[in-house]
Formats: sequence, structure tokens, C-alpha cells
Amino acid sequence: MPDPLLIIVALLCGMASRAIGMPALIGYLAAGFVLHELDVDGGEMLAVLSEMGITLLLFSIGLKLQVRDLLKPRIWGTTVIHMLVTQLVVLALLSLAAQFLPQLGLSMNAKLVIAFAFSFSSTVFVIQIMQERGEMASRHANLAVGVLIIQDLAAVLFLAASTGKMPEPSALWLLLLFPARRPILSMLRLAGHGELFTLAGFALAILGAQLFDSVGIKGDLGALLIGVLLAGEQKGKELARNLLYFKDLFLVGFFLSIGLSGWPSTSLMILAFILGSLALLKPLLYFPLFTRLHVAPRTALMASNSLANHSEFGLIVIAVAASQGWIGSEWSGAMSIAIAVSFVVASPLNRLSHSLYRRHRERLLRHETPMVRAQRPDTQGVRVLVLGMGNIGTGAYEAIARSYGREVLGIDDNDRKLAQHLAMHRRVAAADASDPDFWHRVDLKELELVMLALTNHQENMLVADLLRQMGFTGRIAAVVRFEEEASALEAKGISAFNLYAKAGEGFAAHAAKGLRERRQHGRVDDDSSPSTP
Repeated sequence: MPDPLLIIVALLCGMASRAIGMPALIGYLAAGFVLHELDVDGGEMLAVLSEMGITLLLFSIGLKLQVRDLLKPRIWGTTVIHMLVTQLVVLALLSLAAQFLPQLGLSMNAKLVIAFAFSFSSTVFVIQIMQERGEMASRHANLAVGVLIIQDLAAVLFLAASTGKMPEPSALWLLLLFPARRPILSMLRLAGHGELFTLAGFALAILGAQLFDSVGIKGDLGALLIGVLLAGEQKGKELARNLLYFKDLFLVGFFLSIGLSGWPSTSLMILAFILGSLALLKPLLYFPLFTRLHVAPRTALMASNSLANHSEFGLIVIAVAASQGWIGSEWSGAMSIAIAVSFVVASPLNRLSHSLYRRHRERLLRHETPMVRAQRPDTQGVRVLVLGMGNIGTGAYEAIARSYGREVLGIDDNDRKLAQHLAMHRRVAAADASDPDFWHRVDLKELELVMLALTNHQENMLVADLLRQMGFTGRIAAVVRFEEEASALEAKGISAFNLYAKAGEGFAAHAAKGLRERRQHGRVDDDSSPSTP
């Protein structure tokens, strides 16, 4: 069977997985096992796709790396402690299993590598559930993604050290990459925004990997470092968006190759089911760690539940360990089954997260620290709320503040952005608009208007539904980009402002105003010119 048919089978299995509410990743793993049963060989194309997917994955992680955010104890402290405890638990379980299943033949080094692989949570799973719920801009999404990045960095260090080789002396030349940051950014600006820009991103990721490989360092670390050089820049953010779907597409090859490696033994499969189910225990440690490190209970609960799974990065760790001969190749199949099981058990838990918090809210609030209580925003006397203080939200704030003054409150969750607004003497506060606890502290009877300047339709819908559920009867206005989004909001009684449609009207009004001023100026010049004798 030629390679293109492998992709078709992956598509069908991915669609079937999505149809039953599971991540498409599960379908890709299943497709690999199906193809293995059909005695299909992956071929060179699949190997190239797999390698390119991992390179782009690490490059994308580097692009999103914000060292300032990751240095917060709530992120790195929670991640490090959780990974260590998880490894100890899995190590104990593997040692126990070895007593009953001596045929596993696991050395201590093998157990350590496997335990390390099970200490990660899935970026794919977390991103998918957050996007589906419109919560990608929420505090709990940012917290979970921060944890995932620290975990990914730990995996990258493992991958870099897995070759067991010392770097060559010429590796010192790689230090020149740091002063090359500005020329790289200049090149990206020259590339514009189209296919040339995306091609430049591919070239940078591949070049970084090849450079590090050439001096005896794992190429994955090179792709990561090139991404880090661009992190925080507007072009870096744009590049991450452009490469997102390419990265996911190429990773299909990696997931297929895992299934094609074959089924594990029956005893190993049973152990994989047990390890997969144990992912449900992860929130029991994440939640107390988060709250002790001054995370609000609801944020801690939502982030903890989203991390109750095993990771595709664990698959990469296992695959590398198998290629080095540290563990048997059948562990790749076992890991993929454990990941699939963890996704199956974690999906209903995440669907119930909001209702779990509402049901146990009073009990969970007992875990709130005094520091968290002190950070509650001051909402006294607020009559207008602007949610999202980006360019659109700031313009809306300035316009409405001319009438309402200090009775307008702007809400955002970006500390740097809030600092800029405070310097401009705007009344702003840090809060999560999707958090019911925030709205419990707002006097909804005095509140007249809520302006949703979030530009994310799902998030707008989520906040609007939450406000109506809490009994808010005032006016809600939201920014939209497409007509179908406007229709969905207006069906709920929410005023929708179509950015694209209204921008045309605003542009015409601006041009007409300039034309009128020019005509008036022309008349003044005519009136003031001396008459001809």
C-alpha cells in the first residue's frame, strides 16, 4: 500500500474518533494498529513526516516560551513537584508489576525512563478541550499551558541527552545565534505574511535542527532554541499560528508509526490500561499544589482536571528510549494504549468540570489563600464593564468613559497590558471573565452594560450565557467578525458589532469627513484671496 493511503486511513480513523467526542490523536494511533494488522509498511514518507512533526513541535514550544511567566512558583514549582511524585508512584507500580510479571524484564533504568514518560500531560488534549469550550484566554488555560511547557522542556532536555555524545568543540559557534536574533527578525519582516513567511518558519526550524546535529547535539534542541530567540515578538506569535496546523499534520506520521510498530503483549496491555486509568489521580495532587501556591480554587480545579491525562510527548520519550535499546519497542504500543485510555477517562471529567465547581463551590473556596483574597478586583460603583483591554477594548473604554467616568471598569488578564493602562490612569483590574466567582462580586443590579471586546466568538458566547444564568438583565454588546457569529449572539438578545462590516462604514465616514474639511478649507482660501482689479 503506498504512503498516501496511510494518510487516508488516518483521516477516516481520526474522523471516527472526533465523531465520538475523542481527540483525533486517538484515531491516528488506532489507524496505525489497523494498518499493522493489514501488514502495511510505513515507508520513507511516513518517517519524514514523523521527524518533521517532532521538529516543528519543539520549534513551536520555543516560540511560545515566556521565561518571565514560567518563573512563577505556581507554574514551575507545581510542575516539578508533580512530575517527581508521579514518577515515584509509577516506579512503585512498575516494581510491583515486575514481581507478578517477571516476563516484563525491566531494569531499573528502564523503569525510570517509563516513569518519566508517564509524568507528562497532553498538550493536544488540553488545547482541544479549551478551544472547544472557548476558554483558551482563561486563567486556567494559561496555567495549564504553562505547566505543559515546563514538562515539554524537561522532555527536550531528555531528548538532547539521549544520544550520550559529548558536543564537539565547534558547538561554541552556536553562541553566535543570539546576536543573530535581529537579522532573523528583519528577514521575517521582509518575508511579509504569506507563504514566504511560512516557508521561512520551516527553514528556521530545519536549519536549527541541522546546525545542532552537525556539532553532536540533538537537533530537537536546536529547533527549540531558534523558537526561543523569536519568543515574545509579534512575528514569533504570527509564525506559531501559521505553523500550528502544519505541525499537527506532520505529527500524524509520528502517531501512525507508533501503531505500525505493533501490539504489546497481553500482560503489558493490561498494565497499560491500569497506567492509563491512573491519570485520573493527577488532579488530586495538582489541585492542592496550585492552591498552596496562591491559585484561586476554581482556576486550580479547571486546570487540574484538564491535566488528567498522559502525553504524546511521553510517546516521543519512549520511542527515543526504544531506539537507544534502553527498553523494548513494545513499550511504544503500550504507551499509546495508556494515552488513549487516559483520554477516554479524562473527557467526561472535563465536561463535568464547571458543574463540579458549582456543586462544591463553598467547600473548594476553603482552599483560597489570603493572598488570593487580597487580589480580588474592586468592583464597587461599576456601571459599565469592558472585557478585554486590547486595541478594541481600549477604544471602547475611552469612548464610554467620557459619559461614565470612573464608573467604567476594564478587565483583562495580561499583567503587562494592565500596567500600561494603569499608567494611563484607566480603571482596570485583573480577572477571568469566564469565572463565576468574579461575577458574584459584581453588583449585577447596578451594572448597566457589559461590552465583550474579546474577539473570540466562543468566549463571547460563554460569558454571555454565564451572565444570563446569573440573572443579569442589563445590556450586553459583543464584537464579532462574521455574520453567523452576529446571528448566534443576536438570537440570545445580545447586540453584535461586526468589525468588518462596521469598519467599512467607519472608513467611509472618515474619508467623507476629510473630504468635507478639504472643501471647507478650499472655500476659506477662495474667500480670503484678493479680488482681481
